[in-house]
Amino acid sequence: MQLTERLVQQLQAHADSARAVKMQAYMKTQQAFFGVPAPLRKQLFKQAIKEFPVRDADEYREAILALWHGSHREMQYQALEVAEHGKNFRTSEQMPLYESLLDTAENWDTVDWIATSMVGLLIKSQLELRSWLIKWRVADNLWLRRASLIAHLKHKQQTDVNLLAETILMLASEREFFIRKAIGWVLREYGKTNPIWVRDFVQAHQSELSGLSQREALKHINKSNN
Repeated sequence: MQLTERLVQQLQAHADSARAVKMQAYMKTQQAFFGVPAPLRKQLFKQAIKEFPVRDADEYREAILALWHGSHREMQYQALEVAEHGKNFRTSEQMPLYESLLDTAENWDTVDWIATSMVGLLIKSQLELRSWLIKWRVADNLWLRRASLIAHLKHKQQTDVNLLAETILMLASEREFFIRKAIGWVLREYGKTNPIWVRDFVQAHQSELSGLSQREALKHINKSNN
């Protein structure tokens, strides 16, 4: 596909080996980087997508998968740029695709992007898709479990508090850092909308929530009370 070829050519042309080493170290991964910073990468994507727009759902899926399975992390980032940009193709029919991306993700950076900008937006407008989160929260894959939490992050007044609370309590006993951090993060964000609910929830479940989750959840609420 011309779009994916152009995106890869751009990344190769702007590769910076010194920066790549630093980016790889920051993400604590063995996956290679081109060393292209995010602002430049996004600029390159805008140029490429304008020249080679995605025309239908099949092209949308093909472009995402071709980039996602590429050798360098920035190719995965560009896959998610395609996924986020294609608003007309971001439908419930793509949920299996998004699940496959989460299931094969390398780290939290791409997981959180998928969970908030693709999955989360779909679930906010199509409540029947919550069944995916219910499935993911009991998955063996860490990133699917994290996504079942992070998908709520941008829902604000439309947050399904019953589902969120249920999911948090199901995962609260995990010792995995990325789950404990996600619990605190999603509670902290919802606390900007409903601080009383978050404060009461944390107080009611102090014995179940980790210290990390509690500190993250109450960070802004405690500051506002000082």
